Amino acid sequence: MQIGIDSFAAALLDNGTGSTPSSTEAMGQLLDRIVQADEVGLDVFGIGEHHKAEFLDSAPAVILAAAAARTRRIRLTSAVTVLSAADPVRVFQEFATLDLISQGRAEMVVGRGSSIEAFPLFGFNLDDYDALFKEKLDLLLTIRQYEQVRWQGKFRPALTGQGIYPRPQQPVLPIWLGVGGTPQSFVRAGTLGLPLMVAVIGGNTHQFRPLIDLYREAGLRAGHAPEQLQVGLHSLGYVADTTAEAVEDFYPGYARTFTNRARERGGSPVTRGQFNAQLGPLGALLVGNPEEVAAKILRHGEALGGISRVTFQLDVATLPHAKLMRAIELLGTRVAPLLR
Repeated sequence: MQIGIDSFAAALLDNGTGSTPSSTEAMGQLLDRIVQADEVGLDVFGIGEHHKAEFLDSAPAVILAAAAARTRRIRLTSAVTVLSAADPVRVFQEFATLDLISQGRAEMVVGRGSSIEAFPLFGFNLDDYDALFKEKLDLLLTIRQYEQVRWQGKFRPALTGQGIYPRPQQPVLPIWLGVGGTPQSFVRAGTLGLPLMVAVIGGNTHQFRPLIDLYREAGLRAGHAPEQLQVGLHSLGYVADTTAEAVEDFYPGYARTFTNRARERGGSPVTRGQFNAQLGPLGALLVGNPEEVAAKILRHGEALGGISRVTFQLDVATLPHAKLMRAIELLGTRVAPLLR
């Protein structure tokens, strides 16, 4: 099992120290955390994509390229690329370039995006949410397969044999499909034979088993080998030396973040009881000491029929940089060996 970290490059927030880091400081700290993840032996680091004031990840390939120049082994991926609102030609070029800079360590996770601000920003109609993604994913996979591309669709001018350059170092640039809870998305990934990254940020992780079964069944029906149908798990999490420390560190920022999101959508504030329920054996949060977190991941993997990758979103609780660095150290030196 691979273990890694996903970050949304949070910025302009009090990170628990009583001060707000500048965007420059926050970006520098993020790159330091990617270097730390590489040095302690983690497998992958992902950067999300948002177009809001509180995040610095509107250009994930640029951040990953900066990280590629400072790391040696860790794989570098988007988490996720909002493909519906992007040009697949440009996306492929950016990640092929990243693959050359990193000497074959680039990947991407593509999805429709749970945040919708990219659609009006880049001039797309939200009513075309799924149709845009379906067409653009088809074009992206075509570009991955062919150097000269002939393709026609509804939302973009046709390609009539143009060459798409550069080509990546890897013979096949890895493309994962990022999904939430929509059954059609799981079936689509299986039918295409793409590895699946499941975002579970709340509720009972084990409840995703029927959807993952749909993915595997669709993949087998389409003729894909079982080993091609990989499943990854993206979860909110944090590791400290003791469970008590992890919980008390993580809860205040977690509650603040999700209370703010709930207010934006007309919901209720997060309570400590709700948080504690997510810490239970079946809950989605991966928060605790290294041994407890590793055991919980293994339970989740067994319940989901096997997973090949798990990534932690550590910075949702806007913790101080020093605490995140320690969490990354623990993930690499104590959690990862237990999972491998």
